[in-house]
Amino acid sequence: MTTELRRLRNYINGEFRDAADGRTIDVINPATGEAYATSPLSGQADVDAAMDAAEAAFPAWRDVTPAERQKVLLKIADAFEERAEDLIAAESENTGKPLELVRTEEVPPMVDQIRFFAGAARMLEGRSAGEYMEGFTSIIRREPVGVCAQVAPWNYPMMMAVWKFAPALAAGNTVVLKPSDTTPASTVLIAEIIGSIVPKGVFNIICGDRDTGRAMVEHSTPAMASITGSVRAGMQVAASAAKDVKRVHLELGGKAPVVVFEDTDIAKAVEDIAVAGYFNAGQDCTAATRVLVQESIHDEFVAALAKAASETKTGAPDDEDVLYGPLNNANQLAQVSGFIDRLPAHAKVEAGGQRVGDKGYFYAPTVVSGLKQDDEIIQNEVFGPVITVQSFTDEAQALEWANGVEYALASSVWTKDHGRAMRMSKALDFGCVWINTHIPLVAEMPHGGFKKSGYGKDLSAYGFDDYTRIKHVMTSLDA
Repeated sequence: MTTELRRLRNYINGEFRDAADGRTIDVINPATGEAYATSPLSGQADVDAAMDAAEAAFPAWRDVTPAERQKVLLKIADAFEERAEDLIAAESENTGKPLELVRTEEVPPMVDQIRFFAGAARMLEGRSAGEYMEGFTSIIRREPVGVCAQVAPWNYPMMMAVWKFAPALAAGNTVVLKPSDTTPASTVLIAEIIGSIVPKGVFNIICGDRDTGRAMVEHSTPAMASITGSVRAGMQVAASAAKDVKRVHLELGGKAPVVVFEDTDIAKAVEDIAVAGYFNAGQDCTAATRVLVQESIHDEFVAALAKAASETKTGAPDDEDVLYGPLNNANQLAQVSGFIDRLPAHAKVEAGGQRVGDKGYFYAPTVVSGLKQDDEIIQNEVFGPVITVQSFTDEAQALEWANGVEYALASSVWTKDHGRAMRMSKALDFGCVWINTHIPLVAEMPHGGFKKSGYGKDLSAYGFDDYTRIKHVMTSLDA
């Protein structure tokens, strides 16, 4: 007997709609490898409709007072809490993530982040007015940019949606948001929640593939394009946006170095690094997957990390004893497997290195040692539960190798030497440096990288500012 697939729909101008031409794509549960829903494969007509709705809604939403926008964001946060179990179920089906981890590690931060930006809505300030030329007073206005075209990734579909719509709406912008084609379910549910709170046209969802996203970025209406995704996708967005000088906000790939010095508490470091490397199946741009260990403790560290990997479990979403679920899709499973299959002869797989089971896209916690700086697996983002280990001699070599990749999103330093920690944090060319920890994020602090990891910040007042523009108003005192 064939099970009828759930039908997901776009949310445009306050109503749910199928794609204008009726096209759909199947949505796969990565824990089972089976389709559970269909999603619109939106085309140009759908993009036009969403952009028209957002553009029409912008003037009124822009002119809503900051205090009123704050109330709206707080209502959204409350509604997320009230619908938490629905969101958890949708996200787990979307991604295969353990239900309990979504419940404890994703929903609470999401609600907190929405409430943070609700507060930020009332902080749209410029510098104090003043006379910088005799007889004239200057005023700075900070304004919303307009319609924002936003593309979210598949590794954290709900949370990345929050990171995009919350600052945009708080600043007075309207939104057209596209989830990944593999993970639309929780975003469509978010549209149902938000749609009952904001005026129609302020928040719109269109589902589809990369061509849908491309049509959004190329559209003449948005003033800003924001994407979380691969470096290749970010470069394409930047090139496309340049044609009509759109503002661009890019959060792209990462290859975070984890620099472990010989004075580190090995047991504590291994425990924390294993969690930070394998959480969410390593599908995190900040994941602790590129470890550099001082040579005097290298062998002991690798043995301990391999043991930690062997004790780390992956499995079904309802299994409370697992750290992570499957990789997101069949292509991602093939990519991770390919990195291991192509390892050079000098590399050694200390743990894992294989698919788990034949149902779904599960991959074993993996440790690879014996690697050189120019190896493919060191230079390129794996985006899977694979931790690599290199052995370095001294601080200078550790810094050279840490910085010696094209990515520059996040990093960490593990040492008891305060001076060394400060030297490394200054010299590491990454948007975030953690010391004796890896991966904690808070709403008040910015997240974003340098180099090919993109530009612009998520979270924090800096992320909020990215969704605003600055206007100078000068008036004559003699008028």
